Formats: sequence, structure tokens, C-alpha cells
Amino acid sequence: MGAGVEVGRRDRPCKRVQLPAPPTPPQAPTQTSMKADPQKTLPAGPAHADGSVSHPQCAGEEDWVDSRTVYVGHREPPPGAEAYIPQRYPDNRIVSAKYTFWNFIPKNLFEQFRRIANFYFLIIFLVQLIIDTPTSPVTSGLPLFFVITVTAIKQGYEDWLRHKADNAMNQCPVHFVQHGRLVRKQSRKLRVGDIVMVKEDETFPCDLIFLSSSRADGTCHVTTASLDGESSHKTHYAVQDTKGFHSEEDIDSLHATIECEQPQPDLYKSLGSENLLLRGATLKNTEKIFGVAIYTGMETKMALNYQSKSQKRSAVEKSMNVFLVVYLCILISKALINTTLKYVWQSEPSRDEPWYNRKTEAERQRNLFLRAFTDFLAFMVLFNYIIPVSMYVTVELQKFLGSYFLTWDEDMFDEEMGEGPLVNTSDLNEELGQVEYVFTDKTGTLTENNMEFKECCVEGHVCVPHAVCNGQVLPDASAIDMIDASPGASGREREELFFRALCLCHTIQVKDDDEVDGPQKSPDSGKRSAYISSSPDEVALVEGIQRFGFTYLRLKDNYMELLNRDNDVERFELLEILSFDSVRRRMSVIVKSATGEIYLFCKGADSSIFPRVTEGKVDQIQSRVERNAVEGLRTLCVAYKTLIPEEYEGIRELLQDAKVALQDRDKKLAEAYEQIETDLVLLGATAVEDRLQEKAADTIEALQKAGIKVWVLTGDKMETAAATCYACKLFRRNTQLLEVTTKRLEEQSLHDVLFELSKTVLRSSASLTRDNFSGLSADMQDYGLIIDGAALSLIMKPREDGSSSNYRELFLDICRNCSAVLCCRMAPLQKAQIVKLIKLSKEHPITLAIGDGANDVSMILEAHVGIGVIGKEGRQAARNSDYAIPKFKHLKKMLLVHGHFYYIRISELVQYFFYKNVCFIFPQFLYQFFCGFSQQTLYDTAYLTLYNISFTSLPILLYSLMEQHVAMDTLKRDPALYRDIAKNALLRWRAFIYWTLLGLFNALVFFFGAYFMFENTTVTSNGQVFGNWTFGTLVFTVMVLTVTLKLALDTHYWTWVNHFVIWGSLLFYIVFSLLWGGVIWPFLSYQRMYYVFIQMLSSGPAWLAIVLLVTVSLLPDVLKKVLCRQLWPSATERVQTSRFVSGLPLGSHPLATL
Repeated sequence: MGAGVEVGRRDRPCKRVQLPAPPTPPQAPTQTSMKADPQKTLPAGPAHADGSVSHPQCAGEEDWVDSRTVYVGHREPPPGAEAYIPQRYPDNRIVSAKYTFWNFIPKNLFEQFRRIANFYFLIIFLVQLIIDTPTSPVTSGLPLFFVITVTAIKQGYEDWLRHKADNAMNQCPVHFVQHGRLVRKQSRKLRVGDIVMVKEDETFPCDLIFLSSSRADGTCHVTTASLDGESSHKTHYAVQDTKGFHSEEDIDSLHATIECEQPQPDLYKSLGSENLLLRGATLKNTEKIFGVAIYTGMETKMALNYQSKSQKRSAVEKSMNVFLVVYLCILISKALINTTLKYVWQSEPSRDEPWYNRKTEAERQRNLFLRAFTDFLAFMVLFNYIIPVSMYVTVELQKFLGSYFLTWDEDMFDEEMGEGPLVNTSDLNEELGQVEYVFTDKTGTLTENNMEFKECCVEGHVCVPHAVCNGQVLPDASAIDMIDASPGASGREREELFFRALCLCHTIQVKDDDEVDGPQKSPDSGKRSAYISSSPDEVALVEGIQRFGFTYLRLKDNYMELLNRDNDVERFELLEILSFDSVRRRMSVIVKSATGEIYLFCKGADSSIFPRVTEGKVDQIQSRVERNAVEGLRTLCVAYKTLIPEEYEGIRELLQDAKVALQDRDKKLAEAYEQIETDLVLLGATAVEDRLQEKAADTIEALQKAGIKVWVLTGDKMETAAATCYACKLFRRNTQLLEVTTKRLEEQSLHDVLFELSKTVLRSSASLTRDNFSGLSADMQDYGLIIDGAALSLIMKPREDGSSSNYRELFLDICRNCSAVLCCRMAPLQKAQIVKLIKLSKEHPITLAIGDGANDVSMILEAHVGIGVIGKEGRQAARNSDYAIPKFKHLKKMLLVHGHFYYIRISELVQYFFYKNVCFIFPQFLYQFFCGFSQQTLYDTAYLTLYNISFTSLPILLYSLMEQHVAMDTLKRDPALYRDIAKNALLRWRAFIYWTLLGLFNALVFFFGAYFMFENTTVTSNGQVFGNWTFGTLVFTVMVLTVTLKLALDTHYWTWVNHFVIWGSLLFYIVFSLLWGGVIWPFLSYQRMYYVFIQMLSSGPAWLAIVLLVTVSLLPDVLKKVLCRQLWPSATERVQTSRFVSGLPLGSHPLATL
């Protein structure tokens, strides 16, 4: 947050102050450059690094200037002041709701009718209203109204909750400073320029510039848990020239102007700013602070990060839309065929309309094409039920309700954290059963992110906190050298300098209420509660060196205090902090000792420290670093240099110029850091262990057996990451590692390396098929690929001739033939590039990304399914993910059990819906051949309306929530069953065509079975003749029984709920039909179904027809199931058969599993 401020009181000259920008160290008095100017007011042009101001913008251009001017307390310059441009800013209201009271109906209807099925039914409904159609508009209008209403209620309720949350936030009380006293107002009334007071444990109501604090040193502590999930305390510093304003009267007398950049959504760019307090953060360990509002409402950093993620669509949803288009084509074909045949039939005068329905002369004179088009639309209306509009509502309900079973799973609840799985979107449930690639982070995902200090290497001498000698632990082993002789006098000085560097080069805070005296505190007693940091590595290092006699005490009044081996307190003035970032991979501090010596201490990854070192025992330390990395330890190198005062003054000016720049500030800071962190002296290195998470190896092994390829994407060095991969069984002992790394590319060109590796893996591709890539066979050659970020950049980089595809395709071919891939030294953006590369490859596999840190968010958003681990690096990954789980081990059950069940259930739901609608509408098509294509309906209007809404909807919904074709423990024990459903197996064209043909066969049986059975015996016991409504009711009855019993045959796991819904829906149909035809309803103008159902049931042949036709309809499906199980059983069917033979139930208790 770079900003210029003019500060003064009414009776004093005004000063312009340059506020430092992120990332910044604690304020030193020399950090603010001031320029007195009592007469002139600062225009709203962008400030330059030298404090000058660019030309003012013309009126009307204020919307696009890249800086803004804020008048503290709304004290604007006097009229006529040069270049004063009033700017409009939004109020402090937060709006996360999608709708308002006035736009809800039109906006919601517009969004719903963008869905093709809803829009199609709307058109059909309008056609029924406009022209004379064979069915009532109610038959299309009522189901459409039901679907639209249910969806609107659901979305309206969700938006009402958002409105409720917004109102609670906007009406929150805030203390304003007005006329020298505190005034309490609602948050929404806050404006840019208002001065507010925030008390301890309150959240900041908007983005504030920190003016003063109740603390004498002008600091405050803040937690940003609601922004990035980090619960650590961050220290912020008041503006140097205003930190003495402690009372309301003092603050009210302030006359200042702030010039700052326009609001930007980059949350992490400004979290390090010392003066900027972000909305949503909470004030801690500070009685109160005063601040001035600079960004309000929807311009705050938090609000600018509200933007929604891109919509992800599952493979099942895509298949569903394709099938919908196919059925739409079938519908159009049916309507065309019937329209054509109608005019062929009526081409002979003797076959014209019957005498009681003969056309008038005016109707005969109508245009032939217009009549044909009207008839085509009428047939479209008659057959439109082949498109199941209620399927979308059922699918949404199934996903929404099904997601609760995941959150209720007690096996996935972590007692230690008190957390269970979270579902942020239920749209991708079934995608969990289709995953082909898993991309996982290493630190905090595969490992615990719980660091333990193991050793340090100083000047080539290795020191460990606890040495083991002859099986005895030596607790005081701090000075014991485990390799060479003990260091001499000069070595001892370097050793102490190394420990001081570790004590000072960090961003750790010490809790105020904890007394960290040192002498009274043993190395192991309660130290974890004393230190707070956003990085577990830093805490592990500072705690580790306590065992060597150096204890970090506190940061007080800009001085860092530490306790040395002699129990003397040493004080170092903190001059600058060069914060850590993922590009530099190092951090530095500049401190001044009590004797006046100025040191720069630098700590970072070996790859970023060694190139900047000019002195020190580089070879010995480097060999130790490599050895520790091979053992899977996280290593950091420590270096320093001594600065003379003149050097430091130059560094301070260089940093100050970069910090106050409003343009390219990050670039200028990075350049400044590069210049400063050079010519270092290497002191030593540290090794920290990050233990593997519980059951991480078991989970990866199970995923590989399930046919899922696992890739590890990490920012760690190759040796450390490779050791972790061996430990978690990603690589095995017989795995041959292939490398595409910077080191190898120094010896060979990228082209040669890729072609050589391609030959190696393709040579054995004949013996290593894709189905065997998991390396389950010990004698099968298994390949693992290691690639680093620099090599990936070369592969992704476009060729000189403009093409980049050749290297990418070659790289992908190599990856396809490797059992596992490790990508190390990856930047966050490169992780997303890898995921996108695989996602868009020619096979279009389903990808899943899992991580726990903010650096994993990009790949989580890029993958088809993103999973966040609720870890120690904050909740940014969990917030941006589709699903969140407490530990990596829970991924096994999530995919192999829940994902398997979700996919099985929803694929049956989709196929069953299309099947039952083919059964429903094809008899109507056949009936037209027997009624002269007159568009006569076969079924009653009530049956047409309620078939999909009531008679057949609940059984399939309950099936899709509770079905377990295989027991949960079997799916966990045998991961290979996951392969049976891979690549959308149950929604392929083969399965789709089978269900469609089965529906056509059943429809033929229903229609012609009833037709031939009653062709000559159409009399009841009292001699009455069956009519067309009785015939249609018989067909409908057989159909409802068949499609419901078909679902009962497909059900493997029966509970009382299944029994109640399946037999209850059949009973409901019978009761409804008896009431609909057995009572004279006063609201009906005519009742064509009166006594029809009762008359049909009074006939013995009708009962016989129902039993025979239902049996014949179900027979082919039963035979197919029996033959396939005997001749070509799948792995799942073999398991089902073995459990049935052994008398075990197929499923588990539903609520414990689903």
C-alpha cells in the first residue's frame, strides 16, 4: 500500500508523508520522507518515488486514474485550491446477495430458462396455448411450473440467507470520531475519509490506514483468519507522524491527505503492509486503535476477492446434455413421421376426417404448409414427454441430499482437529468416481507440516540437539561435532554468529502474556505456546536452537532481544526486513548490534543462497545439505554480511524509493532485494523433519491399484521430494527414475533428453500396458519421472518457429508410460499449468488436485475436482476447493467408496429417467397408426401430468441416495473395483443404446400385448365393451408396474425405506386411479375417466394381461443380467456373487455409509 500523506493540525503547517508499501520492516524514524507545504493541497495524480506529483487529471477522468486522494476526516482543501477533484467512493455496504426484492422473479426466470430443457418446455407450453393441440396446456405447464417453482424457492432461500448475512454485517456498530468525540453508527454509513476507532477483538469494518494505537510503540497485533485462515498474530505499525495522536480530540484535530493506489483484489500483495489494516481482520492484544477509511464496501480487499470461481461441469452432466439432444432428435423425427403419414393417409378422399369431425371449407382453404406446420407442432406437443423435465430437479435433489452423507461420515472425522469433510459444491459428487489423475502437494498434504529440528551444520561441523552414544541420549550435545574435530576459536565465533542469525532472521512473535525468560524455561517446557508464526519451519528452528543455548525473547520497541549461552540478554535494533517470497525463496533482516555493528542475515533455500555466497565452507555444507535432502529432511542455508553505515544508508534509500513507488512497486522491490542480497558469507545449514502423514503411503498405494495416476507437485528440492515419494510408496524399489532436470539439461539439450526418455519408456510399452502401470507386479519394469520447474518452463515455452506442441506431446507420451511423476521446484502457477496440460490432453482425463496452502489454490481451481486439506497453512485452499477433508488419508474413502457410490447412483438415475420416458411415450406414437394420425392421446391428462411428478419419481430418488451394489468395506479392501466405472463406463453409448432399446421393447409389449389380448375379447363380465380410455389405462397400468419393478430388480441393497417408497408409490397410483375415476369431481367440466379404472379391474382378462405383460417386459433384462454374470462377469459382479454365495449382505447400513 504505497501512499503519500500530508499531515498537520489546524494551527500547524501541513506535511506530506510517503507511507511505506508492503512488504516492510518495523518503522524506523528515518523511513518517512516529509515535505512541508502549508498552502498547497495534493492533487489526485499518482505520486512518484521522489515525492513529486504528476499532472492532475481532467474532470471526468477520475474513474481511471491509478491513484486516489483521501482527505482524512473529510477536511477538504479550501475553495479554489489548485487541481482539487472531488472523487466519489462507494459506501461501506457489502453485497454478496445475487437478487433483490425487485429483480428476483425476472432474473431467476431468465437464468432458469437458459437451461435447454426448461426453455424447450416453455416453448411447448406456449404452443399448447396458441394452437389447438391434443393435450391440455396443463400437462406441460404444471410439471414446468413445479420444476421452476422448486428451483426458485431453493435459490431464493439461499439468497435470503446471503441477504441476512449482509444485513448483519452492514448493521454492525462502528465507532466514528466526529467533532472530537466518539459517535456510534452502523457500518454501512461509513465513508472513505472517516476516522474510526476499533477495540480489541473487534474486526476492522473496512480497509484502514493505521494512524495510532493505545500501545506506546504505535504497534498493534492482527489476525487474518477470516481472510487467509492464518491464526498467527501479525504486527502492524502506525504512520510515524501520527502515532502520537492518542485521544479523540488529537485525532479530530488532524489535517492530513492520503494519496494511495486504487483498490486492487490482490490480497497477498498487501497483507504484509505495515500501515494497512484489512476488512475482516481482527484486532488482538491491543486495547484500541484509530484508523482512517481508504477503501470501503465492495472496494475492500475482502470484497474484491468475492468473485465466484468458474463453473465446473461433471462428465455425467455433459453426457446428460448429449442424451437430451439425441432424444430431442428422436422427438422431432417422430413428429415429422407422423405429420407426413397423416397427409399421406388423408390424401385419399375416403380417408378424410370422419363425418363428426369433418373440416369446414375455411379450414380446407388454409395454406397446406401452414396446416402441416401446425400439425407438426401438435405432434411435438403430443410426444414432448420423451424429454424428462423433472430429471433436472431430481438430479439436483440427489446431489444436494447426497452430499450430506459425505459430511456425516464418521470415518472421515478427525478427532484431533475436531473437523470433518466439507462440501463446497455438490455439483461434482459423481466426478469423484471418475478420477484418473491425482495431483497432490507434498508439504502439509502428504506430510504433517509439523516440523521437528534435527540438526545444523556450521562451518562443516554437524551439531545435533540430542546425540546418541552407545544407546544413551546425551542431552547436552549442543557443541558435539558428529563428523570432524570440534571447531576452533574462530569457528566458535562463526557458530555463535550462526545461532544469532537463526534467532534474528524470522518473523516470529512472542505472546505478550507468556514470560519467556530463558533461565527459568527449559528447552521443552511449554515453548510451543510461546512462539507464533505463519511458518512452522521458523518456529521449529527457533525452538531447536534453544537447545544450543540461544533463546529468542521478544521484539520490543523495535529491538530484538535474545538470551545467549551465558544467560546475558543481547539487544539488536531491527532496521529492515526483506520478507520471504516464493520467487526469491529467501528472507533477510538487517540489524544493528549494541556495539554499533550492522549485519545482514539471510536465510533461504540452498538454490537461492549458494549463488550469492563468496566465502565460507561451501563444499562441506553443500554435501551435508544434499545428504539431508536424500533422507527427506527440509534444509535451509544461512549466510550473512557485515555492512558499514554508508552501505546501509544506500540500502535504506534504495528500499524506501521502491516502497513508495505507486507503479511497478513489486518489480522495484524485487530488484532492490537482488542488489542487497549479494556477496554473502556462508555460515551453515539447518535440517528440519516433516513427518509423513498417517496412512499416506496406504492411500497412494490404494489409488494406484484403482487405476489412478498420482503426481506430486511441490516447491521442495528434488532430493527431499524424491525421499518423500519413496517413503509414501509413490516410487518403489524397482522403479527406474527418469530425470528431466536443470542439471541434466546443462549436459544435454531438451530435445535429446526427451527423445532419449521417450525411447526408453516406449521400448517397454509392449510389456507395460496402461492397466499395469501401478507396478503391482514385482518383475514388471516400472518408470518414475522427475521434472523440475525450470525444465517444465522450457517444455511449455513456445518454439522459435511458433509451435510448442511437439515437446508437450513428447512429454505427455513419456508421462503416460510412467507409473508416477514428481514435479519439484514448482511455482504455484506451474502447478496449474501441469494440471491444465493433462486436462486438455487428447484423452481428456478427469483430474483431481489436492493441497493445503494458498500456493495450491491455482491448481485446485484448474482441476476438474479441487480438494483442500484443512491444514496448518491456513484455510485458503479449503475455501477455494470443491471439497475439503481433514487429512490426506481420507481421500481413499472419498474416491473409492463415496465417489464410486455417487457415480453408480446418478448414472442409473439418468439412464432410468430416459428409459421410463421411452416406455411412456412410444405407445403414444404407436397409437397414432390406429387412430388415423388424429393426435388423439392414449393416456388421460392426469396420467400425463403425474407420471414423472408423482408415480415414478420417489423410487428412483431414494435409489439414487441409498443404493449400495457392493459393501463399503469391500470397496475399500479391493480398490481395483474402481476401474469398473472408469471413463464414464455406465453412461457410454453402448449402455445408453441398451436402455433405449429396452424401453422400446417394453413399449411394444405394453401396446401390442394389450391390443392383441383385447382385439376380440373386449367385453367385461357384464357384457360392456372396452373403450379407448380403458385400453390406455391398461397400457399405463402395465407401464407403471413394469418401470417400478425394473428399479426393484436393479436394487441390490434393501432397507425399509426402499420397500416403503417402491410399494408405496404403486399403492398411491392405484388409490389415485380409484379416486380419480370413482368420484365425481365438481371442478371438472367433463370426466372421461369416470369408472374406467374400476371397470378395467373388474375384468379377469385385464388382470391376466397385467401379469403376463409385466412378466414378458421384465424377462429380457433378467435374462441379460443372468447371462452376463455367468459368461462375462465384471469384477464388481464377481464380488457380488461371492458375497451372495457366502450369505453376506451386499451393502452396509446406509446412514453410516452414504
